[in-house]
Amino acid sequence: MTNDTINQHRRHFLKTASATGLSLSLASHCPLLSAAASNTRSPNDTVRVAILGVNGFGARLARVFAAAPHAQVGWICDVDQDVLGGVVDQVQEIQGRSPQTETDFRRLLEEPSLDALVIATPNHWHVPASLMGLQAGKHIYVEKPASHSAYEAILLAQAQKKYRRLVQMGNQQRSHPPTIEAIGRLREGLIGRVYQARAWYANTRGTIGQGTRAPVPANLDYALWQGPAPHMPYQDNIIHYNWHWFRQWGNGEIGNNGVHEIDVARWALGVDFPSRVTSTGGRYHFDDDWEFTDTQDAGFTFGDEKSLVWQGRSCNGFPLGDRTRGVSVHGTDGTLLMDRAGYEVYDLDNRRVESNIPATPEAPLNDNTGRHVRNFIAAIRTGEALNSPIADTHKSALLAHLGNIAQQTSGALDTDPGSGEIRANERAAALWKRAYAEGWEPRI
Repeated sequence: MTNDTINQHRRHFLKTASATGLSLSLASHCPLLSAAASNTRSPNDTVRVAILGVNGFGARLARVFAAAPHAQVGWICDVDQDVLGGVVDQVQEIQGRSPQTETDFRRLLEEPSLDALVIATPNHWHVPASLMGLQAGKHIYVEKPASHSAYEAILLAQAQKKYRRLVQMGNQQRSHPPTIEAIGRLREGLIGRVYQARAWYANTRGTIGQGTRAPVPANLDYALWQGPAPHMPYQDNIIHYNWHWFRQWGNGEIGNNGVHEIDVARWALGVDFPSRVTSTGGRYHFDDDWEFTDTQDAGFTFGDEKSLVWQGRSCNGFPLGDRTRGVSVHGTDGTLLMDRAGYEVYDLDNRRVESNIPATPEAPLNDNTGRHVRNFIAAIRTGEALNSPIADTHKSALLAHLGNIAQQTSGALDTDPGSGEIRANERAAALWKRAYAEGWEPRI
């Protein structure tokens, strides 16, 4: 990392860091790589990670990284002091060594023995934290959607290319052997020429109610929790999960669970950026503070040959094809239906002609998350190809962001098939990028 990059980063974050009493110096060296482009290291080395955000899925990631060969959880980071101890105990039991705790991960960026940041924070932190890590020479494992806006999705892919570190998005089905097999067979013509994919997710979520302002809990650094987002008063129905349903911090269901299935559908079709995006739906089930749709049909057209449809129902969990989540891929010779269990193949008479769904569920340590983490560790240590490189998977997150923009505006967007950028729609284009708290706008 050059001195110009270090100084730019310092200037950009100094004001915010000073406000929290934190002095930052990002003149960290890069301990992993003898040559920045190689992204390999000795197979005898251990990859040391810091887990950022353990109030939800991050706690599971901490356990999975602790159990992964050649990996060690060195730090557990969260702005909520009350959750640190329990996760530390779990990690210590698994790896036989207790990780350190930190409430502000920025203090770790100069740590030479830290190899990678594992980011499981709310969405508004995904790109700012990833950029800080990249600029400090760290590899990044960032949960989906790995961005809070269309602008950030593109920015993170550009940053990965510039800083030449690994960035894996946490859409774990990319590491699922039956799904990988299914995609390969689609490429070989299993159901003929594919032309449509349908993705869906259904749940029966309750209301989040009407929140009220309340004192910030003593255990929570709410200012740092908000971080890059313009700061708002504390409200009692946001933390630690319902932030998903507020535009300030989350991306709704399409940016929460939808990204998983949209990514598999886009992967199956072999497409990149759409030429047209549509969305219909609304908040139908409850009258509360939820700001996104609870029912949405988003459509994406790729030229004249392929289309992708995502259906999300957050408050009515009725399954499609006996599945509450999944993807169907339609072609000239049949249909492939897949989910996290496996896949089935149907002919044009709707007869099931093949099934690759195991009768017995696999052990927890052999699930998609474990495989995804082990792939990330192997990529750092030995140069194994990432299963979910941000250079590709940011395009799936971009679809989710475009779906939300279409829903918020005219219901239909024309987009550049080479970049996904919105065409001839000023109102929609204004939503390409979010507003940031002063001094926090991410740059590369």
